Amino acid sequence: MLGENHSLYHDFPEMVEVTDRLIESDPDFAADAKRYHALDKEIRTLELRNSPIDDQAMQQLKLNRAEMKDSLYQRLLAAA
Repeated sequence: MLGENHSLYHDFPEMVEVTDRLIESDPDFAADAKRYHALDKEIRTLELRNSPIDDQAMQQLKLNRAEMKDSLYQRLLAAA
C-alpha cells in the first residue's frame, strides 16, 4: 500500500512505553529510531509522488528500512 505509515509506534503499539523509555535513556537507540523514522518518511513521500526514483533505488530504501526496523525491534524486545 502506497504511503503506508511504518513508524515504530504504528507497527508496534504494544511497545510504545518501551520505545519511549529507550528513546529517553539510550542515545544510540534514539538516534537509530530518528534515522528510521526519517527513512520511513522519505519512502512515504516518494511513494505519494509516484516514486520519482528508479525501482532499484526504491527497493534498496525499503530493504534498508526493513533491516533497521528489525534491529530496532530486537532491541525493543531485549528491553521489554
